[in-house]
Amino acid sequence: MSNPEQRRGRWRPRLDRPALVALLFGLAGVGYRLVLTLLTVPVSNSDEAAFGLAALHIAQGREHPVFLYGQHYMGMLESYLAAPLIAVAGPSWPLLRLPMLVLYAVFLYLIHRLTRRLCSPWFATFVVGLLALGPERVVRDQLTVVGGRPEVKPAVLLMLLVVVGLAAGTVRWRRLAVGLFGLLAGLAVWSDWLILPYLAVAALALLWALRRELVGWAGALLVAGFLLGVAPMIRDNLRAQPGQDSLSVFREISTKAGPAPPWSERIRGGVLEGVPLAHGLCPVDGCGRWQEWFGLLYPVLLVAAAALALVAYRRAAGAPRGERVGPVVQLALVVGAALTLLSYVRSPQAATSPLDNARYLSVLQLSLPAVLWPLWVAAVACWRGTVGALGRLTGALATAVLAALTATVLVVTLLFAVTGTEASRIEERQARELADALRADGPREVYGDYWTCNRLIFNTDEEVVCGVLDGSLTPGQNRYLPYWRQVGRAARPGYVVEVGSPMERRLRRLLADRPDAAPVREVGGYRVYHPDTPVRPWR
Repeated sequence: MSNPEQRRGRWRPRLDRPALVALLFGLAGVGYRLVLTLLTVPVSNSDEAAFGLAALHIAQGREHPVFLYGQHYMGMLESYLAAPLIAVAGPSWPLLRLPMLVLYAVFLYLIHRLTRRLCSPWFATFVVGLLALGPERVVRDQLTVVGGRPEVKPAVLLMLLVVVGLAAGTVRWRRLAVGLFGLLAGLAVWSDWLILPYLAVAALALLWALRRELVGWAGALLVAGFLLGVAPMIRDNLRAQPGQDSLSVFREISTKAGPAPPWSERIRGGVLEGVPLAHGLCPVDGCGRWQEWFGLLYPVLLVAAAALALVAYRRAAGAPRGERVGPVVQLALVVGAALTLLSYVRSPQAATSPLDNARYLSVLQLSLPAVLWPLWVAAVACWRGTVGALGRLTGALATAVLAALTATVLVVTLLFAVTGTEASRIEERQARELADALRADGPREVYGDYWTCNRLIFNTDEEVVCGVLDGSLTPGQNRYLPYWRQVGRAARPGYVVEVGSPMERRLRRLLADRPDAAPVREVGGYRVYHPDTPVRPWR
């Protein structure tokens, strides 16, 4: 990556050309996302606000949540990362998202290091350039604070780099490195279970690299580090009521009753749409037929990458372990991607709502170097002229695929940057106008729908408190019950409803011809009602 250069008695690292280009790509990707962060694009929502409110409570010392309010399977590491910033400056969407931007920069750095170590310098630069791009679906997973994915990807990359260093003998403090591996694995398990396939293959790679060395202090530190990382989850589950532990809740969510969609629909939604969406080839509203080609090609690339890794491993038979670790880690990335994709396709969510649920495939970015490596090898061999006619044809096709992939992601990114941010900024401005109006003139205790309440509370720094109702004005998903109880005690709560929504129609029917039935104001696409007598039909 760099060569030392001595000047006036001091050693300074000098980047070679591939590393310098990768650095420029990385800075461009981080700068692009910094602008989006400052503009609160993509738009905020109440799921993200729940993490923001948790960060506020952590900063104030009021709460120390292990899982997202109202559930028992999504770790709150992102809220703890944002809490110091919220403590200093108060609730702010850019501050809440700033740690995610740092995690993205760390992800780029680590994937460059790993790819350069396993493959080649210019290919590592190409991967960084591809990951620096980002349409809405991709940057939403990278920047919004909705749990898990931004932090587990750097964790897995660092774990694999530890494996590479241990196998190559370049790690000085070997036992501590193994303990760090365990700590990262434990934190990842607490944070997001979607990463489990990658943790499993990383653990197998570590077992291959160390083998007997794990019997002893190294193994003890591995277990101790894992237990330390997963300790918040263990503690919470030991205190949970029967049926409220993480495993029971996750099993219940994964096995909801209802007819299972046919495999053809799940494969179409998970592979043909989900894979291109997760890699940035499609806009957020879905993939056109012409954009589904990458999903069709992806399983083929996984097989080719696995075959290439196995061939490389066999060719290195008898070589030192440090020379064989590359194919092992590449194979681990391929298997991790295959298991993740298989797990997603098995879920009915792959068919019922592929646009919303493609976020569960964002961890496939970890395997991008392994998946694209066969294409790069074929393309380079073609252009160097070291293969025959069939090889040149294969290399030309591989070059076309890499060019088409890059061009598609670039075009979709440019379309989002030029035309796709305005809607988010308008919605964010309307949410801010609503918060300012209620903070200035009241009411301060209101009812609203789920996608209004948490964001309203966060935008007003809890000066306005909101209880969640569904469209029929019955209690909805109230993640943090103290808010619901506070609004329930209010003598004269208000109602914040979207103009023309089912909730507004139901409210107007209940208010009927009462003198106080008229809304007191309309702001930001919402109407605010403040009747003299509360409307609580569930009581």
